[in-house]
Amino acid sequence: MRFGFTLPNNWGVEAPEGVVDLAVTAEELGFDSVWVNHHVLNVGYVAERLGDRPYYDAFMVLAWAAARTSTIRLGTSVLVVPYLHPIPLAKTLATLDQLSRGRLEVGVGVGSLEQEHEALGNVPYAERGAYTDEALAVLRELWEAEEPRFEGRYFRFPPVLASPKPAQRPRPPLVIGGNRRPALRRVARLGDGWHPMALRPEGVASRLVTLDEELAAVGRKRSELSIQVRLDLAMRDEPGRAPLHGPPDHLRRAVDAYAQVGVGELIVSLSTGDVERIRAALERFAAEVMVPSRA
Repeated sequence: MRFGFTLPNNWGVEAPEGVVDLAVTAEELGFDSVWVNHHVLNVGYVAERLGDRPYYDAFMVLAWAAARTSTIRLGTSVLVVPYLHPIPLAKTLATLDQLSRGRLEVGVGVGSLEQEHEALGNVPYAERGAYTDEALAVLRELWEAEEPRFEGRYFRFPPVLASPKPAQRPRPPLVIGGNRRPALRRVARLGDGWHPMALRPEGVASRLVTLDEELAAVGRKRSELSIQVRLDLAMRDEPGRAPLHGPPDHLRRAVDAYAQVGVGELIVSLSTGDVERIRAALERFAAEVMVPSRA
């Protein structure tokens, strides 16, 4: 089992360097990856949690984390693609992959915060899935083709030169979030991995049946994909989150259960913006869960 950690760029931490410092801590503790969250505006449930406190930009935080680390993989969990134009996005991500010497993983999704979609005005909320599918195809074309060209509903361009190409060839892994069949269809057709959030092992297992159906429809197999699950750990008793404060064998059993249904990486996040509490929790998780699972 591989282990990742989601940086609290979305938890109103007053000093952004504290967020980046946690990436260094995660690398020192042996985590395999660190990830950043992505929203643009403090609206809806984001505003309810943060008010006007800072939600730091995903790309800038990840770039600083890349500069402060050397081996840990760097991911987005997940980019809300309908907020972004894929041509400049391809350049940003390729540059980040070059600067990090090929450590980038691109987690993507369609988003569910309608108020934010409408404020950004990039595409109507009802069209976000179709827009995302086409944008991912554009990313792949720009990264992989010598002279990219594209003709679609939202994007069209004649043969162009796009640079830089990513350090990873043919591209950084595209790992796709979402739990419903349209998302699983997107994984099968366009993804290198599946990156759902807050699914229990039995939920993963039931959706893998659907994913296998979608993969078979396009001539692919599950062995071609990475299966990652993002799991929120509670600093106290909170509904819907696994408790970090309980006996360590509870979390070790959870890790075993995820492994048994085919999950290759667990990506943990902590529901607080207290950097020092997070650091202590990461140290405990590494000692009590990661080390025993790798023994």
